[in-house]
Amino acid sequence: MVSRKYCLFSVSLLSALIFVFVYNSKLQENRRFLRAVLTNASILAETCAELLEGQVFHLTENALKTTLRESTCSEYKIQSHYITETLSGEEAAFPLAFTMTVHKDFGTFERLFRAIYMPHNVYCVHVDAKSSVKFKSSVQRLLSCFSNAFLASKMEPVVYAGFSRLQADLNCLRDLVASQVPWKYVINTCGQDFPLKTNREIVQYLKGFRGKNLTPGVLPPDHAIGRTKYVHQELLDSKSSYVQKTAQLKPPPPHNMTIYFGTAYVALTREFADFVLQDRRALDLLSWSKDTYSPDEHFWVTLNRIPGCQDFITNR
Repeated sequence: MVSRKYCLFSVSLLSALIFVFVYNSKLQENRRFLRAVLTNASILAETCAELLEGQVFHLTENALKTTLRESTCSEYKIQSHYITETLSGEEAAFPLAFTMTVHKDFGTFERLFRAIYMPHNVYCVHVDAKSSVKFKSSVQRLLSCFSNAFLASKMEPVVYAGFSRLQADLNCLRDLVASQVPWKYVINTCGQDFPLKTNREIVQYLKGFRGKNLTPGVLPPDHAIGRTKYVHQELLDSKSSYVQKTAQLKPPPPHNMTIYFGTAYVALTREFADFVLQDRRALDLLSWSKDTYSPDEHFWVTLNRIPGCQDFITNR
C-alpha cells in the first residue's frame, strides 16, 4: 500500500515538474518573441519619425536582426513582417516566378526574399556550390518555412561572367516550369538586388507588355564583339575563379543568328521559358554560348529577337 502511494506521488511530482518545464520553456519563447517584435518595431518607428521630419537616418548596425535560428517558422514570419496573405485579386490572378542566384551575405538575401515574397508567387533559389556550409544551411532553413520556395534541384559552382552563371538561372527556370503555380512571368535576380516597386506595381507593369518578354538589348558595340568572337574558358581553383580569353576564334552562331547584347536580368513569359528549354534553336545557341564571355548578356536577348520567334511562341 505504501509502495503504491509512493508510486502515485512520484508520478504526480514528475508530471508537475514536466508541466513547469514546458511552461517555462514556452514563457521564454514568448518573451524572446515579444522582445524581437518590440525591438524591430521600435527601430522602424524611429526610422519613420526621422524620415518624416526630413532628417537623414544612419543605421549604426543592421536594423532588422534575423530570428531564424531561435524561432519556429510561424514566429519567424511574424517577427520578420512577411506578407502571408495575397493583397489583391489582381495579384492573385497574375502570379510571378523568381529565380534568385546567391552566394554570400545571408542577411542581404533574407531582406531581398522578404521584400519580394508573396504567398501566391513561386521562388527558386540557386546557391553557389562554392558557398560556405553555414550560408547554404541558413538559406535552406529559411526556405523550409515556405511551401512556395525551394532550392534549385542542381547547384553550379558559379564563375562570374562565365557560362555557369547562365546555367544557374536555367537550372531554376527548368524547376519553375515544372511548378504547379500558374505563373505568368519569371524574373531573375541576384543576391544583391532589391525591388523598387511593390508586387502589385510589378504586376501592373508586366501586364502592359501583353505577353511579350522584357529583354532590352542592342547590336553588339565594339567593346563587346570579342566576347563571342573568341573562345573563353572558365578557370576555377581553390583560391579564385575567373574567365580567361584565348586567341582561338569561335565558329559563327548557329542557324545564322544575329547576336544581340543586353541586360542579363530579364522578365520572361512562361511560354518563352518553354521555348528556351525545348526549342532546337535555343538549345543550339546555348551549346554555342558555353565558351563565350558573360553569355547571360546575349542569350536571352538574342533568342527573343529571332525573326518570327514571338509569333511562334504566341501561336503554338
